[in-house]
Amino acid sequence: MKPELDDIDNQILALLMDDARMPVATIAKRVDIARTTAIARIGNLEKRGIIAGYGVRLNQELYQPAVRAYVGIAVDPRKASALVKVLDKMPQVETLCAVSGPVDYMLTLRCQSTGELDRMLDQIGATDGVRQTSTSIILTKRIDRSPI
Repeated sequence: MKPELDDIDNQILALLMDDARMPVATIAKRVDIARTTAIARIGNLEKRGIIAGYGVRLNQELYQPAVRAYVGIAVDPRKASALVKVLDKMPQVETLCAVSGPVDYMLTLRCQSTGELDRMLDQIGATDGVRQTSTSIILTKRIDRSPI
């Protein structure tokens, strides 16, 4: 069941996703509600599990310079669960999503070098059931609204 959110809740969430450390007074002013109302709304969003937590978004170029890539994987459906187990053991895999379209999975890899990326792609491509991979190296992020 999808939680009901009104326009004010959505505005608060957008502000917090942009800056989780934004003072409640600033949020209240931008959304044009009372500070106590903002506190109550944020508390309610947390209580309902819509806000699952707060974290730090690192500047990856300064914290851990790396080569990142999107990898699409077409896989034999009978081998999909085994592939997921293999990928789960690879620390370089940041995300793995089942997707629709010409590939079955899209993953994000973080490697320390292009050599490591090449080795990872060879390892993934050689995994039983993988029919095809398609890789795009991430050059720069132009827009990043992700909370992490």
